Amino acid sequence: MPDFSNLKSKKVLVSGGAGFIGSNLCEALLQHGANVTCLDNFATGKRENIEPFFSNPEFTLIEGDIRDVETCRKACENQDFVLHQAALGSVPRSINDPITSNEVNVGGFLKMLVAAKDAGVTRFVYAASSSTYGDSESLPKVEDVIGKPLSPYAITKYVDELYADVFKRTYDFDTIGLRYFNVFGRRQDPNGAYAAVIPKFVMKLMANESPVINGGGEYSRDFTYIDNVVLMNLLALTSDNPEAQNEVYNTAFGERTTLNDLVKYLKEYLSEFDPRIADVEVKYGDYRKGDVPHSLASIDKAKILLNYNPQFSMKEGLKEAVTWYWNNLK
Repeated sequence: MPDFSNLKSKKVLVSGGAGFIGSNLCEALLQHGANVTCLDNFATGKRENIEPFFSNPEFTLIEGDIRDVETCRKACENQDFVLHQAALGSVPRSINDPITSNEVNVGGFLKMLVAAKDAGVTRFVYAASSSTYGDSESLPKVEDVIGKPLSPYAITKYVDELYADVFKRTYDFDTIGLRYFNVFGRRQDPNGAYAAVIPKFVMKLMANESPVINGGGEYSRDFTYIDNVVLMNLLALTSDNPEAQNEVYNTAFGERTTLNDLVKYLKEYLSEFDPRIADVEVKYGDYRKGDVPHSLASIDKAKILLNYNPQFSMKEGLKEAVTWYWNNLK
């Protein structure tokens, strides 16, 4: 891990800080001596994710919604940096309710941008998404080649990138966007209709029940362990390379895994805790609307401009994640 001692005593706002990724960012920032403010409305974030930080005098919680501009202004006051993670994730959720996804992901993003700009925040790093690549079939995905969006969620995340670009051109406000690729790891919620595939499969297997794969299982993803994502965020916050500013970056490991292989690895790692899991059968369902068949990131741009060197391969991260789930949710 690089030296992030320059974060010491910096004031950092993490919107969506009680969520899966946000809480891991809060934890890392506190470990590096930053003064952290978490803004969350607990729509998808969880209080238990941040409870360990409540006793830390460098941690502040603001309970509020990014759709309210005054809340955004209050949260951005006197902040040096913003890590904007607050959003309504999930392609299926956006298909079922495109209006709310747009209100949060576009309207809330814009209000955070305005509040941060007006407050004099010096760096604004935001969660973008690999869904922006849409129907582009080229692999690996490179940042300047995208297709047409395949879901309302993808549209919202692409609009955020457009707004960030305009804020640089119009207001000279610096941003960095991080296109997350299928992030997984500790604290990722396994419950609910829109739970991500890895924690959902893990919970099924731990209960000795059959996970259901959408389609034939040959769709592939660049699954990215949470510690790689934390590293990218900290690099984006602290980079002194002027060429690195006002860009978007793939945030991934740069390796793709099919869903069939994913389940094979999960069964292998979980059966070390319960041998019966090795014999659990897999079921197959229908393909899901809005799903991209294959996803694989080029991380060359991040390596060159941000000195990004991911620490965990997918399989290394999966072992860590499986152990965390077994110890915390079994």
